[in-house]
Amino acid sequence: MSDDAKAAKELVETLKDGERGYASSAEKLRDSDRAEWAATMQRLSEQRAGFRREIVEMGHEYGDDVDKSGSATAAVHRGWIALKDALTGDDAGSVLGAAVTGEDHAVSEYEKALEMDLSDGFRQVVSRQHAAVVAARDEVKALQVAD
Repeated sequence: MSDDAKAAKELVETLKDGERGYASSAEKLRDSDRAEWAATMQRLSEQRAGFRREIVEMGHEYGDDVDKSGSATAAVHRGWIALKDALTGDDAGSVLGAAVTGEDHAVSEYEKALEMDLSDGFRQVVSRQHAAVVAARDEVKALQVAD
């Protein structure tokens, strides 16, 4: 399996987690004292969905099916997020804290991918998405600081 395919599979799982996590955060925040944060969370969920589709489509162009669920690391991370989610409840600050944790994980996964021997075209996509994920993490952290 090429480094592109390996990185793509990990990033697709991370993006699925982010998409679901942000959508869940938006849902929890809609009726909270920080309902304005829900729109940000929904926008970031949609961003992750778009990034995931972009990577999956690139994989298909190369003949790789990168949308199969499955890495052990991603499964452990999803389990950890589910446990944390169950413990933090609906408090807006806790929801935001979980989002920051998820973003830190996403940034780390993109940085791992960028250390691999990626093709030029895929590296450009990963670099662009990495910059957007870092910006999103900073945006969520700024909300946390403003709270």
